[in-house]
Amino acid sequence: MTHPPGDPQAHGRAVASMFGRIVPCYDLLNRVLSLGCDRLWRARLAEAARPGPTGRILDLATGTFDVALALCARYPGILVPAVDFCLPMLHKGQSKLRGQTRILPIAGDAACLPLPDASVDSITMAFGIRNIPARHTAFAEMLRVLAPGGLACILEFGSGRERIWGGVYNCYLNRLLPCLGKLVSGDDGAYAYLVRTIREFPDAAALERELQGAGFTRTRFERIFSGIVCLHVAEKAR
Repeated sequence: MTHPPGDPQAHGRAVASMFGRIVPCYDLLNRVLSLGCDRLWRARLAEAARPGPTGRILDLATGTFDVALALCARYPGILVPAVDFCLPMLHKGQSKLRGQTRILPIAGDAACLPLPDASVDSITMAFGIRNIPARHTAFAEMLRVLAPGGLACILEFGSGRERIWGGVYNCYLNRLLPCLGKLVSGDDGAYAYLVRTIREFPDAAALERELQGAGFTRTRFERIFSGIVCLHVAEKAR
């Protein structure tokens, strides 16, 4: 994946194209590469969200709607605007909706959301924030669209810079995951990119400081499976 250094639009187009290539096997890869744990992680993310007076919870980087569906199952009556910048991913997920009218698919960019100010009670985002080089722009947009007291709930892989399970996870990340990803998808570039972004991603404490610096209050994080994934929850001031 090549793009001009410091060009977020070119980076976004390249990432969207990459995800578009692996759409046919995306859900299978999520199950295989997480050893089936991704459903549990996404359910925990949905549990962290908080409905409120707007009646809407925004799901960013929605992919094929797994988190959006978990939100609808957990909170009857809410609407879920579900945003992703990869159109093929949204098209792929349509078969899961089966007439589900509370999920509103939207093609859009987390750094420039097509929603009004203070229009959602919570935001969920699973495994998407590391694909945004200028995270501060996405955090600013989250704050803009959240109602006062609303929550941003971000699920992301732990940093590959930390040794987890005595280095077993790091070995899996660096050696086995790219091979499995290529075997199932036939695309070695996509999973080499995945490993690189996990390795370069800030650790949980550093990401929490970024959220605080962006203007969120009452931030916290939870390490899941010893930090293989981390759930961050940050509140917009009332």
